[in-house]
Order: sequence, then structure tokens, then C-alpha cells
Amino acid sequence: MPSPQAFLCTAPGRAGIIGNPTDMYGGTVISCSTAERAAVLVEPSDRMTFEVAGRRCTIRTPRDLALDGSTFDVAKAVVDFLDIPDVACRIRWACDVPFAAGLSSSSAMIVALMNGLLAFLGRSYHPFQLAEMARCVDLHYMGILCGYQDSYMCTFGGLNYMDFRDKEFYRSIGEEPYGTVESLTPCVKTMPFVLAHTGVQRISGTVHKPIRERWLEGDAEVRQGYLRIAYLARVGKRALLAEDWDLLAELMTENHEIQRDFGGSGPENERLIEAALEGGALGAKLAGAGGGGTIIALCPEPERRRRTITALKRAGASRILFPEPREGVTVTPLKDAAAIRAAEEKLALRARAADIH
Repeated sequence: MPSPQAFLCTAPGRAGIIGNPTDMYGGTVISCSTAERAAVLVEPSDRMTFEVAGRRCTIRTPRDLALDGSTFDVAKAVVDFLDIPDVACRIRWACDVPFAAGLSSSSAMIVALMNGLLAFLGRSYHPFQLAEMARCVDLHYMGILCGYQDSYMCTFGGLNYMDFRDKEFYRSIGEEPYGTVESLTPCVKTMPFVLAHTGVQRISGTVHKPIRERWLEGDAEVRQGYLRIAYLARVGKRALLAEDWDLLAELMTENHEIQRDFGGSGPENERLIEAALEGGALGAKLAGAGGGGTIIALCPEPERRRRTITALKRAGASRILFPEPREGVTVTPLKDAAAIRAAEEKLALRARAADIH
């Protein structure tokens, strides 16, 4: 039975440092969480309602879960996946991970919503199951073509080396192995990276789909290219742990060149990458899918970082962020009205942060 208790659940965004997008192709990636998070408040009510940004949606029948392109689609998809349209609860949320920016805002929302609802229902799963469930919602319920690192990073958080071999064909939950997640957080003391958002929102699937089709058709160039990028991530682990920034910069540059040549970048991405390199960054690449979104630049020294940020702003970057090894999904029981009010204030803070940008 659902718990009469309320819960606050949060999950971070993520930025791909190297190896992306081979998490879609049985490959290897290194990824880091962001300070920005999705936050969801689930509390008892007389019926299921969704509330975000002053708007409200009431779920009365399973038909109300049909996606319609609204802000409520992500919650509808999670509830549909969990098959709980009749659970009486009030769900409110906010997210300051930039939307459609290649930083996994949708996955962060899915992970936070799903974990909050599961806590409310008194259900428990280990993090690998939770990551796979979130990936299923993203792909099969939201229809978003994305890699496995999104749901895994939003669940596990931190700075991780991840291997997704034998997961390239998107089989059903339970029909393929779990991804391998190795935390590098205790071993890496310096995170010399800058994220720059182009200001262009895009859906990752529009970038990934044409390349995915080429890969499925056996295109030798794409297949060899993604094997190479996965290898670059494996070498990148060594470079990151050794703080060999020159080597890591070379690997990031090659990673980007391969993806760009497949059509996976875009003019806005290229403009910011060029600005970052001219400003002093050692290397730069996409942080997620291209066609807009966000780039990541490697800037080891403070002065180099300052000049790079200045150059990125002059080139039109709408927002500067920094990857940080933050905790993964969190679930906090709220035992009284005061705790709920504090959670509401946290939602309001994230909503204001999102509005500012």
C-alpha cells in the first residue's frame, strides 16, 4: 500500500567527458554529474495530480496518461511505466538542469520521479535495476533515443567510467547485462572542465537517429568510428587519473572529430568549440548530442579557464556550468509539515534558478 508519508527525491544531470555516444553502441564512456538537479516532491492526496510551474494536471483514468507534448509528459510516462494511475498522491517538481541541452534533464526528471514514487509505494530496487527502468521509460515511453549513460549517471551520480558492452540492441529489461559502473570520484582530485550551453534546445534523438540507422545497417565507417571512440574513453581513464591533460585533450579532440564527421555536431557547437580552443582550452567536444546543446572544454590552469570562459561568453554561450562529482539519486522521507515546507522551498529555489537562465 502507498505510504502516508511524503518524500523529496532529487537526481543530477550529467556531462559526457569522453566516449559519448558509444554508450548507445555497447561502448565505453567517462561521465560526470552536475550540480544542477531535478527535484520531486511526492505526498499523499485524494487523487493523483501533477503540479509544475503553476500548472496542474489531474489523472482520473489511464487515458489521461496519453502523452500530448505538455510539461506533464515525463510524469505521465513514469506513472504509465509503473502502472499506478490510481495511486492517490500529489507530485510537484522543478529542475534546474538546462532543458534539451545534452545534460540529461529528461533522465534526471525520470529518475527523480520514479524513485520518489517507488519510495511512496514502499518498493525497493537496487541502483542497476533503477537505472535500467529509467532507461526504459526514456526510450520506450518518452520515445527519446539516447544512450545508457544518462539514466545510469542520474542514478549513480559522481564521476564514473562506464562500460555498456552487449547493450547495443536495446533489448527488454532482464534480457541484457547491466552496465559496468566504476567510480573514479575518489581517485580524481581535479576537475578542470567548463561546460558551455549553446542556448539551442534540441531533442537528442533527432541527432542520433540518422547515425543510429547507419550503424544498424552495418555502415563500416560508423561501426569502426564508434569502436575507436570507445577505445579513446579507455585510454582517457588513464589520462584522467594521471592528470595527463595534454593526452586527454588529444583524445577529446579526436572523439569530437569522429562524431562531427558523422553529422553529430552542429554550427552552434562548432562555434563554441572553436571559441574555447582559441580562448586557451586544450581540448573541447560535445558534452552530449549535438545540433545545439552543450560543449565541454578542458582547461587545467585557472588563467586558461578564465580566458576560455570569456571567449565562450563572447561567442554567444547562454550559460556556463561546471561538471561536479555530486551524489546520485537521493530519497528523503518528510515526516512532518515543517519538513514538507522545507522541501517546497527547495523546489522553489530550483525553479527560480531555472528561470534565471
